[in-house]
Parts: sequence; C-alpha cells; structure tokens
Amino acid sequence: MLLLFLKERLTWIGFHLFIIVVVNVLFSLDVGLMSISITYVNICMVVSFTVFLLWRYIVEVGQLKDFLGNVDGQLDDVHSKNLDLSPFQDAYFAKIEDVFYVKDMELNKAKVQLQEYTDELLAWVHEVKAPLTSINLMLSQIEDLALRRKLEHEWLRLHLLVDQQLHQTRLASIEKDNYMTEMELRTVVYKEIRAMQPWCLEKGIGFDVAELSEMVMTDGKWLAFIVRQILSNAIKYSPTNADIVIFTEVDVTGAILLHIQDEGIGIRKEDLPRIFQKSYTGTAGRESAQSTGMGLYLAHNVALKIGIRISVQSEAGEGSIFTLRFPLQNEYVKLTGR
Repeated sequence: MLLLFLKERLTWIGFHLFIIVVVNVLFSLDVGLMSISITYVNICMVVSFTVFLLWRYIVEVGQLKDFLGNVDGQLDDVHSKNLDLSPFQDAYFAKIEDVFYVKDMELNKAKVQLQEYTDELLAWVHEVKAPLTSINLMLSQIEDLALRRKLEHEWLRLHLLVDQQLHQTRLASIEKDNYMTEMELRTVVYKEIRAMQPWCLEKGIGFDVAELSEMVMTDGKWLAFIVRQILSNAIKYSPTNADIVIFTEVDVTGAILLHIQDEGIGIRKEDLPRIFQKSYTGTAGRESAQSTGMGLYLAHNVALKIGIRISVQSEAGEGSIFTLRFPLQNEYVKLTGR
C-alpha cells in the first residue's frame, strides 16, 4: 500500500524536490542569504514535507480501505454509512453504484431469460420422450429381425442424444437433484448394458463383466449417466465383434475403482489432455459425423459434482481404459458437508 501511495503522489514528491533545488540555487546566488544555513533550511523542508506526506498517507489509505471495502461488499448507499471519503472518491463511488445497478438489472434479465430457455428446453425434451417410448413399443412388432435391429439402433442413438440434452440442461442444478445412497455397482452397470443391447447386437459387441458386488456411496441416476456416456463411446469406437471388459479393484488408499476397457481405436497422446473439454471431438471425432464432443465433457462435470474422479489410459490403436474412482468415507463427508 505504501508503494502504491508513493506512486500516486509522485508529482507531489517531484514538485517538492523542484522547490528544494530552486531554494538551493537562490541561496547560492543571493549574497543576502549567505548568512543563513542552507543545510538547516533543507532539513526543515524535508522533515516538514515528510510529516505532511505521512499524514496524507494515513488519511488517504483509510479512505481507500473504506472505498474498496464497500466496492467489494453490497455497494450500499455511501452517504448512509458516513464514510470519510474525498470528494473525488465520493464521485467515483456514486458512478460505480450507477454502473453496478445497470449491470445488476442486465444480469437479472439474462438470468430470467436463461431460466425461461431452460424450462422450455426441459419441456421439449419431456415431450420428445413420449413419442420415443411409443416408437420403441412399435419396434417390437416388426417381424423382420434385421430391419428391427437397425431401427432399434437408430432409436437408441436418438434416445441417447435426447438423454444427453436432458442431463446437460440439469447439470447447472445438480446439487438440488442428487441423492447420495449406498448401492451395488452391478445394478447400475447391468442396466446400462441392457439398454445398449440393440447397438451391441448390430456390431457384435460382447461384454466381459466381473462380479461387481462392491457397494459404493453415490447418486444412482447420475452414476448411470456417467457409465452410459463411457459405454456409448466404447461401443462407438470399437471394431465389430470386439469385447468390452468391465472390472473393479481397490487402490492403495482403499478407494473402489471401476474400469471400463475397450478394444477400440484408442486416443492419441496429444488428444488425451483435452478429451474432457466441451465440444472437443479429437482426431477420431473428425472421422465420425456422430461425435459431438459433449458426452465425456458432461460425464466429467457430473463426476466432479458427486465426488467421482474419471481418468483414462489409452494409446492410439490399442484401446482405452476409463476408470471411475469413488470417494472414500471422509471424502464423501467433505462432499456432502455433513
């Protein structure tokens, strides 16, 4: 703060030094002043100016702290607080209050518009889900097995896109829409595998699933969404007649790890740091029109909200292993704030 004050009052200091130089020149040129000690005069001037500068430092720093404190706060009426501000600071404060008021109005308007858009989008998604359910029921009546599987695959793609949009819209308010409970991993994983069955049958994808009897503390709905995104990526980028391996282990800290391993095209080294970024499709995504770059981004953000850490090991052409690390008991307590 002292350096800031000295920098702000640099013109004062420069003017005072100029006066000292002028006085010294006058003392050296005017013979009438020869009897007066120039050293004594210089000391008096420097000491008086130093005292004046110190006084202004104490006063102005106090005013600055009051000013900044109210800017950082709620910007209540400066006059009602009886703050000891200078006329310039008072004018600055009034202008800042006006600017903040206008910006608050604009922000509130934007929030209302965003909430209206979110509500409309959620309503649209729920409206779309109704005909999707009806179409799914009609598909079971098609006798041509090959045609039915193709239609079921396309229906599943559409269903996953709608589901992704639904969870993307709800992501901002996930704290209000989660329910942590103890549950068995097998329940979630098997349900998601069954949902992917039409797609897997068309590509000949098989699953090698471990017992998955471990109990974890998590939100079942959001965990299912994370597993769904990882499984859909594994199926999408796996070759035909490949296998996806799902197994668990316990790390050195005692945390449960869920691994999902595929035999797909893998992820290039330069793409790995960015796969969880929004809309990033990577090298593989540029070769597939189906890639949106949103699945892993949403899965990663959901995982952070419920305390799960997602990591990936992959090399181009050698498949990928996605790992979900579930929180320990003490980490869960910090997450919930209990």
